[in-house]
Amino acid sequence: MSYQKHVPTLDLWAGVECTVNRVGDEYIDQTVLNGHQTRIEDLELFASLGIKAIRYPVLWERVAPTHPDECDWRWTDERLARLRDLGVRPIIGLVHHGSGPRYTNLADPGFASGLAAFAAKVAARYPWVTDFTPVNEPLTTARFSGLYGHWYPHGRNSHTFLRCLINQLDGVRQAMRAIRETTPEARLIQTDDLGKTHGTPALKHQCDFENERRWLGFDLLTGMVDENHPLWEFLCRGGAGHSLESFAADPCPPDLVGINHYLSSERFLDERLDRYPPHTHGGNGRDTYADVEALRVLVEGAAGPEQLLREAWDRYGLPIAVTEVHNGCSREEQLRWFVEVWDVATRLRQEGIDLRAITAWSLL
Repeated sequence: MSYQKHVPTLDLWAGVECTVNRVGDEYIDQTVLNGHQTRIEDLELFASLGIKAIRYPVLWERVAPTHPDECDWRWTDERLARLRDLGVRPIIGLVHHGSGPRYTNLADPGFASGLAAFAAKVAARYPWVTDFTPVNEPLTTARFSGLYGHWYPHGRNSHTFLRCLINQLDGVRQAMRAIRETTPEARLIQTDDLGKTHGTPALKHQCDFENERRWLGFDLLTGMVDENHPLWEFLCRGGAGHSLESFAADPCPPDLVGINHYLSSERFLDERLDRYPPHTHGGNGRDTYADVEALRVLVEGAAGPEQLLREAWDRYGLPIAVTEVHNGCSREEQLRWFVEVWDVATRLRQEGIDLRAITAWSLL
């Protein structure tokens, strides 16, 4: 029997940018900034595109901003009901590049249990919803919040990075357990940015490290991290050792691996700082180097989405969706990039790779 008889046809999904990131004590809500907060009529326009599903926010910090037991469901009730009437399946996100409400944060030991309690409320209120992304891009969020210092809690070290990552992944695991108490068939659609790091021969060690680290969120959720994992010592030195056995013994593998990929996702590291502007200069505490978009440097080009999707399939063998396709450029270039990724997915499906959907991101 052919592959096409086993797997549904390639679906068109979409999403709205709904990040609520915290910088210091200020929360920046993209749903407000892009105007969708007050435009329910957007949903009719979205549905008219022919999309099968939409990544949509039911965010913890928006529903219960001041106290876990004080939930305001009015906005999400209205929006999810309209999506249901329009025949568009919501993929509910609970935390999207955020740190949660003010009474928690990514480094808080209570973050995971708090998210699970909120997830249980969401599932009870919307028992017909079956697709969830409890935490969007946990690895990327941990890097921005715990390693680069951009978002709260503004950490700049491996310990904070790993604490933020582990708390988010444990939140995913506990949230899905809570959701499945109400909706046993609920699916985990776990997203993260999938890039790749290239560099000069002198920085091969850093490239190798970053190319292992990019898988770390999915590796932990699928129970692949043990003493044989390439990053085992890094994890133990960073204070995550006590959590590793828990994930290996009680994994929460995604029902669908969601790959987000941007033209800027692939990086190039170069110790020859004089070749690059100062804002690109950084390092790892031992080496100093520029970190730039690989597409601007590599004559032969970066790996690209086709190779990266093959790598994800070879590593996990789980169904895949491209959950964000976007290029911040002209309309024509945005469409060209989308078509390129769609064509890649079509080719990969013909080879037998279980690739389910491509997601237009962001609609606004």
